[in-house]
Amino acid sequence: MVGLALEHNIQVNDGPLTSENAALLRPSDPSLPLDELRARYEQDGYLFLKHLLPRDDVLEARRQYFSLLAPTSVLREGTDPQAAQFVDLAIEAHYQDWYAEKFCNHPALVRFVAEFTGWGEHTLNFRRTLLRNNTPGTKPIGVHYDQIFLRYGEPTSVTAWVPMGDIKINGGGLIYLEDGDPVGLKIEEEFTIKAKQAGLTDEDARSAFNSNMMATGLLSESPVEFARQHGRRWLVSAYEAGDVVLHKPHTIHASTINNDPDKVIRLATDLRFCDSSKPYDKRWMNFYRFGDGV
Repeated sequence: MVGLALEHNIQVNDGPLTSENAALLRPSDPSLPLDELRARYEQDGYLFLKHLLPRDDVLEARRQYFSLLAPTSVLREGTDPQAAQFVDLAIEAHYQDWYAEKFCNHPALVRFVAEFTGWGEHTLNFRRTLLRNNTPGTKPIGVHYDQIFLRYGEPTSVTAWVPMGDIKINGGGLIYLEDGDPVGLKIEEEFTIKAKQAGLTDEDARSAFNSNMMATGLLSESPVEFARQHGRRWLVSAYEAGDVVLHKPHTIHASTINNDPDKVIRLATDLRFCDSSKPYDKRWMNFYRFGDGV
């Protein structure tokens, strides 16, 4: 397929993504009728919205982030970043007003989610978010689905993955397993059945499920092999500042190695929304803390 040739160097932990095992994400215009957008979300397990947020607002948040991290030398070519300070400031960014108050609650995003889901005034934006940088060549995020980490609430949440800057197709962006929502649901269902057959309570089953995952909460560190086992391809894309991808709680996803030829640092955040009128994971109402166990 065009754009997925081997020379684009799209890589995951266990090998390349090419036209043999990958395809392109389906983009959607946010101005399409809501019924059509909802149908796409249900069919695909994700909704790749182009230019939902004002580009300038996203780039300003990116500028603020790297201004905060400037003392670590991460942006200076030929210098060694100060690792401990880099980690500390990357975590501190989660609590800055420009991010926690302004960006995470951007009215264009909140308004769209409230209308798209039909939750209206019950739309709740979790305070706990995951603001991640991905420097070139570092280890990408493995295969997972979000309900693994939201196990103390009903699987009704919506994740908004927001790239904070332009990301090339080989720049470390998120990838989605084709028709991956049913795969995640099946994994969950099979484990739940086994847990109940073993006589576990719901609470014990929850804990057992989490401990049965890899230590990081991942399904696999090998996306190519995982997709092959399930007879699926990975869906990839370049992203632009202003794009947003919404996905379902059991939609399986991962990320690629950042092979950006211009050495651009990939910055993105996971924002999660729920219907506050239904049970939800209250742990996610606290700001992210390193080692918080969530």
